Amino acid sequence: MRASGILLHISSLSGEYGIGKLGKEAYAFADFLKKAGQHYWQILPVSPTSYGDSPYQSFSVFAGNPYFIDLETLEKDGLLKPKDYKNIKWGDPSVVDYGFIYEKLYPILKKAYKAYAKKGGAELEEFIAENPWVKDYGLFMALKFAHGGKAWYDWEEPLRLREPEAVAAAFEKYAEDVDFHAFLQYEYSVQWHSLKAYVNGLGINFIGDIPIYVAYDSVEVWTQPELFLLDEDRKPIDVAGCPPDVFAKKGQLWGNPLYRWDYHEEQGFAWWIERLKAACTTYDMVRIDHFRGFESYYCIPYGNEDAVIGEWRKGPGMKLFNAMKDALGKQSIIAEDLGFITKEVAKLLKASGYPGMKVLQFAFDSDAANPYLPHNYTSSNCVCYTGTHDNETAMGWVHGNKRKTLKYCREYLNIKRNNEIPWAMIRAAWGSIAETAVAQMQDFLELDSWARMNIPSTLGGNWQWRMVGGELTDELAERIRSLTETYGRIVPEPKPKSEKTKKAK
Repeated sequence: MRASGILLHISSLSGEYGIGKLGKEAYAFADFLKKAGQHYWQILPVSPTSYGDSPYQSFSVFAGNPYFIDLETLEKDGLLKPKDYKNIKWGDPSVVDYGFIYEKLYPILKKAYKAYAKKGGAELEEFIAENPWVKDYGLFMALKFAHGGKAWYDWEEPLRLREPEAVAAAFEKYAEDVDFHAFLQYEYSVQWHSLKAYVNGLGINFIGDIPIYVAYDSVEVWTQPELFLLDEDRKPIDVAGCPPDVFAKKGQLWGNPLYRWDYHEEQGFAWWIERLKAACTTYDMVRIDHFRGFESYYCIPYGNEDAVIGEWRKGPGMKLFNAMKDALGKQSIIAEDLGFITKEVAKLLKASGYPGMKVLQFAFDSDAANPYLPHNYTSSNCVCYTGTHDNETAMGWVHGNKRKTLKYCREYLNIKRNNEIPWAMIRAAWGSIAETAVAQMQDFLELDSWARMNIPSTLGGNWQWRMVGGELTDELAERIRSLTETYGRIVPEPKPKSEKTKKAK
């Protein structure tokens, strides 16, 4: 099925309250996607952000980001009053200020929790019972706040090592705070599933993203250290990253703890199965980040300042994916197969059957044999992107590139001017044989480098771009829809069953 979609994270939605939310602007974007004939809305991980404000460094792989909870919905539900949040000056609506949100939002959400607690809502207890991870997450977050935001590995030893008596005492001492953070997860879940039902009702599917690794400062590493490559003091032995390449001369030092893959295999990959199950419940299709790490992964000694020194080790390969398939059946998965791709990685991708990724911004810097050029795609089982969240915007790519590269790009795309490249790239993606084509919202809006989402291996200034409102015009929707119709990517709506068919069943 040929289809297409737009990549826009929840945080980048427009709105008045500092960051995109699961409220009216999210529903308006879904309506825009429908008008534009799109079948997919792709987003980044929706987990709570931690180190560097990155959605790829989260306090939990299962939790939702409280920042996305819509305040106006809480007001409609009788949990907030307008004066609780509307009198705050939320700052520049085009930029996410994470520090400001952290300071201002939690006191507002605490008021909503207290209003909910007064009502004695039984739904929260039911939610906790259905999601056992919520209690540990609630305690983890309560302790973080109690320790001034310090990472769990900087807490006092009894809590750091999760000694049973210390954990029991903490649950008792911080019971209300634990319930507060559990309430945030409940409210996030209610708002998310309401939005998802609306989006799916329009015939649109969510593509979500799960990082391969988890953050060191996460509830998973704190509560299940046996899953990770840690020493007896629960410090990482080696950490994750990427070796030096043309994009990063000293490599990329991510700092995430690595998995004890032998232990995961002994356990039948139970934790990974549960993680994928949760992701497939949250999203309609799941993009697994850094797929090549399942074939072999780069290890950097803990404490190193860069990724120059490291080694490759074998990953779980098809044993993991077979276990997932046996447990969950066939799932809709995209493999992020970018980076240093060997024959072994290509073999694993083929064996998995997952579609890989083709990124057009990688296509024009060599010659006609470049594998990212559409005429070299050998299978439709792939997803063609103009660029990803780690790339420049298409216009930023134009302004930052060499004349030779841009000349070849213009010739290939059959255009005369550089400012035509963003839409010509989108046309090339939509016109390719790839089953799915996706472009960032920034590329449809022809925005320059200031709208870039992330620069890998840098801290600060990332994950901040937002729409300001007014971008989702009927003219833009019609232009996208026309292109989508031209290249046969409009997904037909299911035909209603006839009365005869219903009676026959």
